[in-house]
Amino acid sequence: MGLTWASIEARNTRSLLLLASAIFCGYIYQCPPFRLSYQGLGEPLCFAAFGPFATTAFYLLLGSTSEMSHLPITSTILSASLLVGFTTSLILFCSHFHQVEGDRAVGKISPLVRLGTERGSGVVKVAITTLYSLSFALCLSKALPLTSIILCGLTLPMAKIIVSFVEENHKDNEKIFMAKYYCMRLHTLFGAALAAGLVAARVLL
Repeated sequence: MGLTWASIEARNTRSLLLLASAIFCGYIYQCPPFRLSYQGLGEPLCFAAFGPFATTAFYLLLGSTSEMSHLPITSTILSASLLVGFTTSLILFCSHFHQVEGDRAVGKISPLVRLGTERGSGVVKVAITTLYSLSFALCLSKALPLTSIILCGLTLPMAKIIVSFVEENHKDNEKIFMAKYYCMRLHTLFGAALAAGLVAARVLL
């Protein structure tokens, strides 16, 4: 809400539109008559809302001044927003592991209801591998600076903890709920590393 008000104060139309899109994703995810979370569409909606929409809106808002009201949305910003959306979606995906029976009972077809926890643990491993592979590819394409990728690489131990934990405990409801908290830590560390790398790249220019 505060970000929306700040966008209005800054008269940043693009930021407002992106925020409205993020809010709309959240609405159709959870609220009637849509409730697309029950169709297993929470992850793509979460990716869009917190990745390209919200992250880009933050960038446009924080860069808005009377002298800079039309900042360009560059490949670097889009790349960073994709990675943020990716780690956010991973949190949501892992939050389903301990809710499979409950989701099935109320007719919620979450990804883990469809896949089962064993195949779901494989998805987590693929997702983590994809996250770091995508980061490296974006660096090679010069969409992201080398500093960001180096610092993001330092979060690999946390990523390995998630993969190992999910593989070992995906059937244990008393333990597996911790997976989403591990993903939150990765999200925080990865995002901080990504941002620090972007700042470092500007300083070194």
